[in-house]
Amino acid sequence: MEGILLAYKVGKCQLPILLHRTGMSQQELALRLGVTRQQINKYNKNRAVMSYQVAYNVSVILGCSMSELYEWEVEQ
Repeated sequence: MEGILLAYKVGKCQLPILLHRTGMSQQELALRLGVTRQQINKYNKNRAVMSYQVAYNVSVILGCSMSELYEWEVEQ
């Protein structure tokens, strides 16, 4: 029996929701990560995708899983 292979792609960034939920500002997250607020804004507006390392650090800071940082879409 052959298995079905599902491939996922990164969808919309959930950072705005997660920041709101934690009461943290983009600036505070940027300071804690050692990046600019402009970089956080790029993630918020889906103009950039977080690297694995950044996503891990953000998930630790925000107390969420890495998979919660983005919507995940099945590739057709």
